Formats: sequence, structure tokens, C-alpha cells
Amino acid sequence: QVQLVESGGGLVQAGGSLRLSCAASGRLFSSSRMRWYRQTPGKQRELVATIYSGGWVNYADSVKGRFTISRDNAKNTVYLQMNSLKPEDTAVYYCNAPGAGADYWGQGTQVTVSS
Repeated sequence: QVQLVESGGGLVQAGGSLRLSCAASGRLFSSSRMRWYRQTPGKQRELVATIYSGGWVNYADSVKGRFTISRDNAKNTVYLQMNSLKPEDTAVYYCNAPGAGADYWGQGTQVTVSS
């Protein structure tokens, strides 16, 4: 059974920083691509960042240059460093990992950026 647990969300002023963490259980972690998504009420979930097992990364245009995704395979943890935060970054942020059938999702962590 795979579980993903996010943490690190909170309230921050515009221009500030937060670091989200996603702790993963199970043996899939080191060989899996991991993703961060975000969602605001009434909108579809948006892919924010992806990291592959070899370290290759990809970002949504809206966060390029501000967010950094990284992973620590020894700790089974993926991170999302968010700098220069904007009010439009306000959302619930979810960690995602591939499954044999459906993907695995964490419970989400709220990020609120005040102007």
C-alpha cells in the first residue's frame, strides 16, 4: 500500500517562500516520477512540476524560475521549494505518484498567499 503525506503549507505574504514536502511510503519511490499538482475551487487540478528518477524536471510556465522540485530518495521524500510567491499561487497542493492502475494522491496541503 502506497501512501503520500504532504506538509509545509501555510499562509505567506506575496514575495515570500514556502517549502512543501511529500513523504512517500512503499518501494516505488526511487524509480518513479513524482509530481506536484495544485487546485483551486471550481477549477481543474493543474500540473505544477514533475521530477523523474534520473533527476530530469519539468515545470508549468506559470511557476518556472520561481519553484524548484527535488527529491531525496534516501528519505522517500519529494519537495517543492516555492519562492517569490504570488496571490495566484493560492491553492491546495497535492503530491502524485504513478500506480499500477490509478495514480496515488496525497491528502493535499493548503497554500495561501496574501497580497
